[in-house]
Amino acid sequence: MDLQLEQLRALVAVVDSGTFDAAATALRVTPSAISQRIKALELAVGRVLLQRVKPVRPTASGEVVLRLARQFALLENDALATLDPPGDTAADAGGAFLSIPIVINSDSLATWALPALAQVPAEHRVSFDVFREDQDHSTSRLRDGTVMAAITSVAEPVQGCIVRPLGRMRYRPMASPEFIASWLPDGPTVANLALAPVVIYDRTDDLQDRYLRQRTRVALHPPQHFIPASSEFASAVRLGLGWGMLPDAQSAAAEAAGDLVEFDPGAFIDVALYWQQWKLHSSTLAAVADAIAAAAAEHLR
Repeated sequence: MDLQLEQLRALVAVVDSGTFDAAATALRVTPSAISQRIKALELAVGRVLLQRVKPVRPTASGEVVLRLARQFALLENDALATLDPPGDTAADAGGAFLSIPIVINSDSLATWALPALAQVPAEHRVSFDVFREDQDHSTSRLRDGTVMAAITSVAEPVQGCIVRPLGRMRYRPMASPEFIASWLPDGPTVANLALAPVVIYDRTDDLQDRYLRQRTRVALHPPQHFIPASSEFASAVRLGLGWGMLPDAQSAAAEAAGDLVEFDPGAFIDVALYWQQWKLHSSTLAAVADAIAAAAAEHLR
């Protein structure tokens, strides 16, 4: 196969932006040029690489070539950073930035992961395209080439990836004092937990169900509030909408202020987190991994 860098860049741009027109704007060329490059790439590979829908999606073959295209971009960025290192300030860096797509679970993003990304040295010239996924469902984007790395609860490496343990995020059952007085006056009994409203992140979030099974050993179906945003989830629990499993980093301040109470002392669920990334020697990706690992060592158990 005779694959051209311009064609591979066009593939990444189309998938990331969702349309041929948006890809043309991103690469500062005409939509016709993008179309020609994609057609030439598909001809070289001998496969249809893109589903012409909105947004554009890669086919199974396209996922393979997309992964290759992102690897080329990563290695190109490493080489350019070595050949043309920036000056002492961010303004001296200049040049194009490489987009690093990463999956981060919502609770990590809301607590410790974002400051970690800010610690990646400027000489790597990266921008981050963060996908927010539940830690149990993050590896699918690694498999299809959408992202280069992920914070995940999956210890088994995705094919073509390496795994680095990060630590454990501890979740405890929390509620407001008023909620406890109204719904759990006798503590977390089976009868109380069967009726007490619960806050759930989304329909893939099973932390609350895991606690209920661990605590009661029976199947309970209490009223549920779905709040699909990490900060708002914590706010909903603090405001007394229901009880929920909160990580220590999110509950500490409200707990110290008396706005949240651990209503079942000693009960917790630990979620082990891992960093999975492409098995590719890249100083840029290594710098991101090191920043994530350093922050995890400080904030996780």
